[in-house]
Order: sequence, then structure tokens, then C-alpha cells
Amino acid sequence: MDFRQLRYFVAVAEALSFSEAARRLHVSQPPLSVQIKALEDELGSPLLERSRHHVALTPAGELFLDKARAALANLDQAREVVKQVASGEAGEIRVGFTASVPMQDVFPRAVHAFREAHRHARLELVHLSTGQQLQQLEQGEIDIAFLRPSPQFRPPASIAVREVLDDRLVAVLPQAHALAAGAGDIDISVLSAERFLLFPRGLGCGLFDHVTTLCNRSGFAPNVAQEAREATTIIGLVASGAGVSVLPAIYARTGIPGVAYRNIAGPDAASRILMAHRAAALSPIMKRFVGYFGV
Repeated sequence: MDFRQLRYFVAVAEALSFSEAARRLHVSQPPLSVQIKALEDELGSPLLERSRHHVALTPAGELFLDKARAALANLDQAREVVKQVASGEAGEIRVGFTASVPMQDVFPRAVHAFREAHRHARLELVHLSTGQQLQQLEQGEIDIAFLRPSPQFRPPASIAVREVLDDRLVAVLPQAHALAAGAGDIDISVLSAERFLLFPRGLGCGLFDHVTTLCNRSGFAPNVAQEAREATTIIGLVASGAGVSVLPAIYARTGIPGVAYRNIAGPDAASRILMAHRAAALSPIMKRFVGYFGV
């Protein structure tokens, strides 16, 4: 049994005429009759009653007609899905991101636009640290990652990256701190005597390495008084007077009271957000997704 036989049968059953069905199918009548007979032989039951001037469905034919129509409809739907996937209109894409990425204006705007334009696509967003994203990219568990790596980050040959967003590191200070009311950028060296509140080193986040690298280049190692896994927790602790921190400037948008933000001076304080994916060719749906980020 094949789908051609099903189409032939449905055409005859709907027209109740072999000649009319052959005309609609653009085939000659003898091969059509042969295929219907082969279908009946395989099923072990006649589907049509035939006479010189009359064609009618048997009881088995009436039941089989519904199933044949459903099978053909499923086939047509499957063909359409394949076409949509091949063109990038449908498919599945899994995107990882670090905590600060959704705070950037372009990310929610691009994700919303993609979802609106690709209603047949399935987009899964996964909050992961930079280290976790790199691991899951390698393992094929996510397709695209938005990373905030350390300045020393060099992607492996299996991973392709491109810079998509810019940010800067800022000093997060208690409102009563002597540096809080100043203007302009500050050198990170002025924080050498401070107690630092930072993300944990083992969290797989590039921020810890970035901050410690800046401090080391300025001649000191930061005194890490406390670690916390959430930026809002760190900012709240700064507001309480527990110490100072260095975070991406985007976190100033949290609006937590009792803190002040001062830009860290120097080009090394630039904090890059990279889009990463496996170096193999992007799928059609992935190409459409990254296009919303201008790359």
C-alpha cells in the first residue's frame, strides 16, 4: 500500500466514477483501475462495487475512505512542516542566556519580534551561566548562547562567537561612600582597600575573572568579603554597607535604593556580550533568529 493508491481510491470514491477520477488525477483509466484492484487485494476486501454504469462504495470502502482521507491529510501536513523547517519558518531552537542579557533592550525586542513572525517555531529560553552555556553548546543541549565571558576567553575551534552587545563595568558603592557623589570615571585601584562582594568564582561566570583581572593589573588582589549568586542580592548587600562591588552597568536599571554607580576607567572595563553557536553551519531557523540581532 502506498499513498498513490490512497489518492487514487479517494478520487474514485469521491467522484464515484473511474473515468472522472482519472481525469481529475491526470492519469489514464487502466492504470487507475489496476492500482485500486491492487489496494483491494492487499486489504483482502472490495472497497468499490463496479458495474458498467455504476460505482459505489462497499461498507468496508466507506470506513476506509475516512482513514484514507486522514492519512493523506497527515501526509500533506508533514510535507508542509518539512517545507517550513527547510525555509526557516518552523523548527525548534534552544537559546541560553546569562542573567543580565534580558535586561538589554535588544534581547526582549528581538525575541518578541521573532516569536511574532514565526508562530510555527518553538523557541526555548534557558537561563544559564556562561560556563554552563559553553558546556551545553558542546553537548548539543542548546543551539545559541549569549555569554558574558572574561577578557581571557578564547572560544574553542568547535564554537563560533560574535559580539552582539556592549556594556561596561561599574563600581557599585553605598550611597554614603566617599566616592559615591563624584563625577567621571574612577580607576579601580581606588577600591584596593575595600571589601568586595562578587559572584562566586565556581559559578561559571566570566565576571569574577574579569574583576580580579582588572584588580591585578592595578596592583592588588580584591579582598572578597562575601560571594552571592544574584546581582540583586549583591546590590542589596552593598546598600547595607557590607562592601562594594563591580558589576555590569546594566544592573543600575534594577533601581535598588541606597547605592551609587561609578564607571570604571579604561578600555579593559568594557564588558562584552557574545552570541555563540557551534561552528557547524546554522540551521535555517537559527539563521532567522540571529538575524534579529543584526548579525
